[in-house]
Amino acid sequence: MTAVIPLTAISVPVQITAQQIEPQNFDMPAPVTHLSPTLLMLSREECIEIALSQSPTIKVADLEVVRYDYSKKETLASLFPQIDFQLAYQRSIKLQTVTMDFGGQTQKMKMGSDNTWNTGFSVSLPIIAPTLWKAISLSDSQILASLESARSSRLELINQVNQAYYSLLLANSSKEVIKENYEIAKITADIFEKQFKQGTASEYDVLRSSVQVKNIEPELLQADIAIRQCELQLKVLMGMGNEVEIHPTIKLEDLQRDMYVYQLDDRSLSNNSSLRSLDISTETARKNVTLKKFEYLPTLGASYNLNWLALSNGSPFKNQEFSPYSNVALSLNVPIFSGGKRYNAVRQAKVQVKELELQRENLVNSLNMQVELALDNINRQARQIETSKEGVGQAVKAHEIMQKSFEIGAASYLELRDSELAETSARLSYLQSIYNFLVSSSELDMLLGRENSLITSKN
Repeated sequence: MTAVIPLTAISVPVQITAQQIEPQNFDMPAPVTHLSPTLLMLSREECIEIALSQSPTIKVADLEVVRYDYSKKETLASLFPQIDFQLAYQRSIKLQTVTMDFGGQTQKMKMGSDNTWNTGFSVSLPIIAPTLWKAISLSDSQILASLESARSSRLELINQVNQAYYSLLLANSSKEVIKENYEIAKITADIFEKQFKQGTASEYDVLRSSVQVKNIEPELLQADIAIRQCELQLKVLMGMGNEVEIHPTIKLEDLQRDMYVYQLDDRSLSNNSSLRSLDISTETARKNVTLKKFEYLPTLGASYNLNWLALSNGSPFKNQEFSPYSNVALSLNVPIFSGGKRYNAVRQAKVQVKELELQRENLVNSLNMQVELALDNINRQARQIETSKEGVGQAVKAHEIMQKSFEIGAASYLELRDSELAETSARLSYLQSIYNFLVSSSELDMLLGRENSLITSKN
């Protein structure tokens, strides 16, 4: 049965074909299920696109950029006038008594009112605020740091999807190799069974060939488990549930073309995410040194107040007469002495810059070493692919020769089985070498921050 999955189901602009899958097993009862899984034929690029659109990690990183953008706007708002409204009420429980001397006679008088209402508006505006100006540039550095963090999360996710997709390709191809070996063993067992009935083969040969078939069945089961695990890992990265089943559009063998030399035109570390994040942190620390120095500079601010005052006795809600008053003020603050607080703050900020510079030097040396090791590893694996490919050809030819010898009675079953196992081992080794090359290439692309190379098809 064939159907078309709507694009809204996976939130990516790709056309996907779906069909019902029959459960696969080897002489085992099929599990009882109420819903048949939907098959999605996806390429690696489509898996990456889905993962980037569905991953909570990427969404959180994007929201972090938005949060720091709002933080910068909050800092910018401090440059604009701040307008506030106040309303205060005071009720005197006991009025203040004042004693005064009038012509030698002492008289006592009570001062104040029972009710005091004070309300009005206040406006403040910073005119000269060096620390505030520098804080705005620090907000820009925070936004750059959050952008780089989002980019790092994106690179890491792409690399994880690549490795999960390659693992699924390896599991599928390995199962095909094991299944072919299983089918050959079954054919051989059937031949011995027929020969035994005709009296041309011994019961020992029948039992041995049958045991070989049974020995391969656990390997098939393990291959199915490996496929299931790889598929689950890929679906987790893509944010998909168990209602779908993912099948790659290509085989692992299709990716071995043109992979004997890793194309690295530029080995610069300028796009390495860790190095870029450290450079941003260093620049932020340098701005912080300037910010601490600006604390030595004077600040100037202006303010305007418009208030209404009402004083009364008795009820606070009757006979209130509000009298307006206003004032304008300039406030100049000149730092003179703080006990060395500002001086030590500057020194502390400079030490932090020095620490980050030393960390950068160490990181560059470490990254260069990692790149060298990765390139050596990739080149070695490329040679291993070529060697394994030649080994597969030799193993196939040896098996064909042994098969002919066995058919004419010039070779024993053990020799035939050894040749079959040698061919299977050679093919599995060939597949593993291709997988190792692809994974190492993806790791190096992530190390160098080559996002386009991470996404671009390797075949």
